[in-house]
Amino acid sequence: MTQINAETGSDMNPLGVTSGQGMPHHLIRKLDRSAGLSANDKDALTRLVRETAWFNTDQDLIDEGDTLRQVSVILNGWACCYKQLADGRRQIIAYLLPGDVCSTPLVFPNLVDYSVRALTPVRTARIDGQDMLSTMERSAGIARAFWLDTLATAAIQREWTANVGLRTARERIAHLFCEIVTRLHAVGLADQDSCTLPLTQEDLGEAVGLSAVHVNRTLQDLRASGLITLKRQQLTIPDFAALRSVAHFDDSYLCRRAGPVFDANRVPASQRLDVERVGPRMLA
Repeated sequence: MTQINAETGSDMNPLGVTSGQGMPHHLIRKLDRSAGLSANDKDALTRLVRETAWFNTDQDLIDEGDTLRQVSVILNGWACCYKQLADGRRQIIAYLLPGDVCSTPLVFPNLVDYSVRALTPVRTARIDGQDMLSTMERSAGIARAFWLDTLATAAIQREWTANVGLRTARERIAHLFCEIVTRLHAVGLADQDSCTLPLTQEDLGEAVGLSAVHVNRTLQDLRASGLITLKRQQLTIPDFAALRSVAHFDDSYLCRRAGPVFDANRVPASQRLDVERVGPRMLA
């Protein structure tokens, strides 16, 4: 298997589960960036973590068909969500970075229809699903932050679909690199133009619908054009605006901000729906 760079986090503990808190600071930073969490909200999220779990590279965190009772958050390392056919062919449908939630048995059915695998050594925070629901019921700020994060995840999925369906090989990989740097920068894990990239060429190909050979040729093309450098675990984009142009990259789908909270009492009386008068006729 051809490595783009070495794995990160090689000094992590052996596989296992550890009791106690693991600070989900990347998650808190991401949620605060989009929704604006209060100090109490941040403290509540920290106190939710009951234990942390460690996974080796290529180990599954979640198997398709699992029934979940916990919320898992990536603390360190990279993972991916994927679908796999009976003959072994795999499609990566999402990269999970520090701060990302990789299981949500809150709003959606507990039975998951995808698998999650560690691409590097990974540490996750585990939060009891009922504890999370109770916290969201007590804090509208936390509830809204997770809802916005769910919307952002769906937006990324739509962009990945468009990436495979519309863009050329060069554009696909350029777009993916722009997205990765932007997402890592949002949680404080990338400079303006550089980040660690612990992915093989096979990992890239399974995310953008290309063979490893095609990925290799495309990377060489991007290098030769001066758009990227890949060296010793590091992706550098010398001219982000140039790569953005090649990729047709618009980061608005990643940079969601919370809008004003709807308050029915602030709607002018003339525009309010008379439920008692209109409701029964609408339901008839």
